[in-house]
Formats: sequence, C-alpha cells, structure tokens
Amino acid sequence: MNRKVIFEQMGWFNPATAAVARGEKAVANYDEDTVTMAVAAAMDCLDGLSRDGAGGLYLASTSLPFAQRQNAVIVSEALDFPAGVRTADFTGTLKGGTTALLAALDAAGAEGSGPFLVAASESRVGKPGSSQEHTFGDGAAALLVGRENVIAEFKGSFSVSHDFVDYRRLNEERFEHGWEERWIREEGYGKIIPEAALGLAKKYRLKPGDFARIVIGCPVAALVAGLGKGMGARPEQIQDNLAASAGDTGTALPLMMLVAAIEQSKPGDKILVLSYGNGSDALYFEVTPEIEKRRDRKGISGHLPLRADFTSYGKYLVFRDLIPLEVGIRGEEIAPMAMSVLYREGKSISALVGSRCRTCGTPQYPPQKVCVNPACGAVDDMEPYRFSDKIGKLASYTGDNLAFSLDPPAVYGLVDFKEGGRLFLDITDCQLEKLKVGMPVRMTFRRKYADVRRAIFGYYWKATPA
Repeated sequence: MNRKVIFEQMGWFNPATAAVARGEKAVANYDEDTVTMAVAAAMDCLDGLSRDGAGGLYLASTSLPFAQRQNAVIVSEALDFPAGVRTADFTGTLKGGTTALLAALDAAGAEGSGPFLVAASESRVGKPGSSQEHTFGDGAAALLVGRENVIAEFKGSFSVSHDFVDYRRLNEERFEHGWEERWIREEGYGKIIPEAALGLAKKYRLKPGDFARIVIGCPVAALVAGLGKGMGARPEQIQDNLAASAGDTGTALPLMMLVAAIEQSKPGDKILVLSYGNGSDALYFEVTPEIEKRRDRKGISGHLPLRADFTSYGKYLVFRDLIPLEVGIRGEEIAPMAMSVLYREGKSISALVGSRCRTCGTPQYPPQKVCVNPACGAVDDMEPYRFSDKIGKLASYTGDNLAFSLDPPAVYGLVDFKEGGRLFLDITDCQLEKLKVGMPVRMTFRRKYADVRRAIFGYYWKATPA
C-alpha cells in the first residue's frame, strides 16, 4: 500500500505525517494474521525438508491473536509437526524475534535435540491519523535452526537489557502509546544498539570491517545510516531495513533483514544482526558453502515482487476492523466449529492431512477407512497424507456475490491434485477475472472466520494461484 493513499485521506488531520508518507508498506489480507503469516514463512523455509524430527517451534510477535491460547502450537499443528515438540510464544518486546532465535540456538545445540523452527510475525495497527499508521508494516520470517547442513553458522552473541520505556501497550489495548520520538531515536536506538554492537565486538575481538553485512533492526532509514557510520561501517555493509518496501515489521524486522542478507551473501561472509526493544541482541553468523544448495527459497527477494497494489483506504479500515461495517443477514451469524471437533480432527483440519491407501497409493481427503479407488476398495490400510504442501490444479471455480465475504465476491472451487485427491476450497489472494480452469494453485493457511464474542478464530486452508 502506497503511503500516499493514507496521507491523502488523513493528512488533513496531521500534516506532520507527510514526513513518513513515502514509499510503501506491506498490508496483510483480511484473512491473514500473525499466525497465518508465520505458517506461510515456515512453509517456504521448510520446502522439501522433513518435519518428523523437529525439536520445537518458537513464535515471536507483539500482535498475537490470542492472549491465552498458545499461538505457537497453532502454527506447529498447521505445519504437521509431531506432538512431541517444544512450543513457546515470545512476546512483549520488539526484540522478541532475536530472543526466540537465541533460545532456539541454545535448545537445538543440545545433544539429541532436533532442529527448531523460529518464526517472527507482526501485524500491528496504527491509530488513524498517526505516524504509526504510515510506518507499521505486516511481515513474517522463519528460520530453521539445527546442527547439520547449516547455511549460516552461529558464531556468538551479546545482549543488553534496559527498561527503556518507548512504546507500550496494555493487554486490553489495541493501539500503542509512544514517548517523544526524538528521545526514542537518540537515547533508545541511538545508544542501546551501539552498546550491544560494541559488547559483541569486544567479546569476540571483531571490527566493523570484518562483517560483509550488518543488520540493524531499526525502522528509521536515516538513523540506520547514522548508526552504521557511527560504528565505522561502510554504507555498502549496511543491510536495507525494508522501510520503503515493507515498513516497520516489529519483531519480524531483524529476522526479515537477516533472511535478505543471507540471500545476498556468499560463503565466508560474516553477518552481524542487531535488534532493538527493551535492550538489544547482537548475533553474528558466518555463511557456509551450504547456502548454494538453498537458493531455491522465495525469501524476501522472491516475495516482494508478488505485491499487489492496495489502493482503497476504506477497504484497509475494514480489513483492520477499524470501522463498523454492515455485513447483512448472511454475515451476522457464523456457526463456529466446536473446539472438541477441532481437537479430535486436528490433523485433518489444521494440517490438511488426509489418507493414502497403502495398497494402491490413492490419496483422499478427508481421511477414510475405505479406499475411494473403485479398483481397490482396501479397508483399514491407510497412512497419513499431507495435502498442504502439494500443488493442485483448479478444476472449477465460482465467484459468488451473495455469499458473505469481507472482500467480495466470495471465490471458491474444486482443486484436483496430481497424485489424487479433490478438495472444495475457498480461493484467496486472487482476482476473479484472472482465474482459469487448469491453473496451478497452492495451499495457504488462513483465518476462515472470526467469532470475537467467543474468542474463537477459525483457521483452515485455502487455495491461492501458484
């Protein structure tokens, strides 16, 4: 979303926001939140890798949908991780992403532990008329941490903690409160990040020139340049902070920047990562030759070009539930899924796991006891089969202007899979006129409905053009 779209509507109230009304910010779709974005980042990270031996999953965010229901375990189940994994939410601070990464590095380093997946995801809402409305962006990153075949070897870290009060929010509040911005820039970012960087340099006897790339998790581009110069780094060493293309993505920012830095690195390059939030974490990595085997991930460079222009400020307010909307009779009541059903059918619903016949190899969804293949008909000879990471083909589709949708028309259709199996799914992130029968689609984990009165968000899989 071009920030001028916001300024054209709200600049009359706060003309000073013209200073931040440049560039674009990433905006999540109406059916996305920090949980679904974490799943999307993790799916890209795990592409082609086994999930059976996972040791755990850590999720960092200050905008998690649930205050009391672990969000990390929803992500874990959507990814079809085994039940015997450790899951935890890291929240309450903007450096939660690097703190979760350090915790995962410690845990994955233990003998006998499987790899840990770390995801940081953010979807904060700025109050209309504020500078945060312009600068906050939605984004997520995921990293797999383990002991074998690493693309970037962890070399060390140094952390500092300060009860520096800059931005704050109570549990029952939706919008942040901020202290004076100059104070935050000069006494917060300007002194705390260099303190962590200097501490790491002294601890490991390093100089700024030793690093090919320096990630400074600060959303203010001009300040990032000043911090880099103050550390004695050259401009080409400083990693782009994505402020102009994605915005301030909070806990996800340093990890997104780290992913972008790794994408641009070659074996032997050293990367310094500096986060911010009630202190700072400084971590440094060295890229290994294994990086050449993992260039197939979309990452930051692959996802940014997939952008679609979001030009309606009114739609933005509706998507973020900032204004009331007349949803009509069809949208007034949503029949929520019983939580007991979700628990009993968890793998089928959360991870889109069906069954595959061991006798003839035919997959089907939902899981069945009897093979659907008329030439087989085997009974009780099934194994789990995951559809969520498979590419399907759009067999038919419909655009429905009568069914309720926050982004009408509601689009849904039948999806056939190459190895077998047919699913009836909603289709998202698409334009009806660009859909075609036979086009490839991939599965994406989304918010199916929101029942705020009962504190229930229903998650399920949708199809999106591949």
